[in-house]
Amino acid sequence: MSYDYVIGIDCSTTAAKAVVWNAWGEALSEARVTFELMQPRPGWGEQNAEDWWAATAGAVRRAVQTVDASRIGALCITHQRESFVCVDDSGHPLRPAMLWLDTRATAEVEKHGTSEVHRITGKPPNPTPAWYKLLWLLEHEPDLFDRLDKVVDVAGFLAHRMTGRWATSWASADPLGLVDMATFDYDDGLLEAAGLSRSQVPELCAPGSVLGELRPEVTAQLGLPAGLPVVAGVGDGQSAQLGTGITEPGRAYLNLGTGIVSGTFSETYCYGREYRTLAAAVPGAYTLETFIGGGTHNLNWFVQKFSGVDTRALGLDLTPEQVLETAAAQLPPGSEGLLALPYWTGALTPYWDHNARGVLLGLTGAHGKSHVYRALLEGIAFEQRFLTSGAEEALGAPVTDVIALGGGTRSRVWCKIIADVMQRRVTVVKEPESTCLGSGMLAAAAVGIHESIPAAAAAMSGTAKSYEPDPVRARTYDRLYEVYRDIYPSTRDLFARLAEATS
Repeated sequence: MSYDYVIGIDCSTTAAKAVVWNAWGEALSEARVTFELMQPRPGWGEQNAEDWWAATAGAVRRAVQTVDASRIGALCITHQRESFVCVDDSGHPLRPAMLWLDTRATAEVEKHGTSEVHRITGKPPNPTPAWYKLLWLLEHEPDLFDRLDKVVDVAGFLAHRMTGRWATSWASADPLGLVDMATFDYDDGLLEAAGLSRSQVPELCAPGSVLGELRPEVTAQLGLPAGLPVVAGVGDGQSAQLGTGITEPGRAYLNLGTGIVSGTFSETYCYGREYRTLAAAVPGAYTLETFIGGGTHNLNWFVQKFSGVDTRALGLDLTPEQVLETAAAQLPPGSEGLLALPYWTGALTPYWDHNARGVLLGLTGAHGKSHVYRALLEGIAFEQRFLTSGAEEALGAPVTDVIALGGGTRSRVWCKIIADVMQRRVTVVKEPESTCLGSGMLAAAAVGIHESIPAAAAAMSGTAKSYEPDPVRARTYDRLYEVYRDIYPSTRDLFARLAEATS
């Protein structure tokens, strides 16, 4: 039997999506099933891991109903990275899974977030990696460890349900903060500090390797052939990088989503506060990743709280964002003297300051809604220029092209601003589900549809349109950037004082 289809699965923070891809990266069928995000206290984020499985199984079953399942060669899973679940010896959750966005372990970060931990894991001290949350559990729920059999990432949990084997890729597990990035193996000191042994974490495999085959009792549930290979995937950021076709240095992906995630490719290990270092989808390589918490989140905030644009009442077949963009496009670069620092959700790379907050600098009575909206778009672009420059310094090589994906790429105005501010070509991907496509590429390479992971990326990726920087606008943005990058250093102490005054 000749296989020419694969399934890419993305079990994200709010839903599981399954896409059936052909050998050229064309989506033949897809399905999405949502699940609940629980926030029982401010700063906490939890889920029922059983929902991960139920949603994934439902999405796969629906996606394969309209294709010839006998042509499917393998499936592969990407996922919401730092999220993890603690399970008993039967594989059932002992407590709600703790998510990447959970920030309850701030005290543990302050106490245990050393430069040595940063060197080993490639992750600057912050509450996102699971290691700090495991330290929190050890302090606040010690009885849990008496019943604990495994701590496992999302992909590892799902792969066990499919194959019966506790295994995951090192690129899926490394965001947990337990892996030595120089060796792609667990660090025994980090495991011991978290109260764990090697028997309590999944076996680590190379990205793109076969973890096992679907168990007979699962095949009927998923609507797939018996014995289908389950391939080791990577975290969603690394999968997006692969899905955009980036398998060598010189280009960066830019995911314009709720948060803004960007990554560059490195063949050697390095670490710094300017980025997080992750294992790439190409075995042995690395992704240097920057993150802005306030991406389309900031834009949605403004639209919902302040815009007052009701397109339905106006009888327009447009979104409020489209109306605001049309108005913002009429303004000159710099929004007539208004700059925005986009730290609505705090600052991650390179400052790692949870006290940091958003700033509008230069407000006057002449400014209106369109000025603020354009300033928000420009502020995120300025911040990304700042972050990409830091990654370039670490790599010692320039990033010449930016490959953009995510919901923000629907905005021509924003893409043009990013190109002008960053002074780089911005190219939008052809396939909007590039994160899921990255999983499909790994599956295709694993079963020989393509001869290697880079070959799969080259054959299955593509771009739609590009935005070139305008030299005149770029010179204006250069002058504004010199002001922008001094905003945070000038207000850092004020953020800390404000947090103390309002605590």
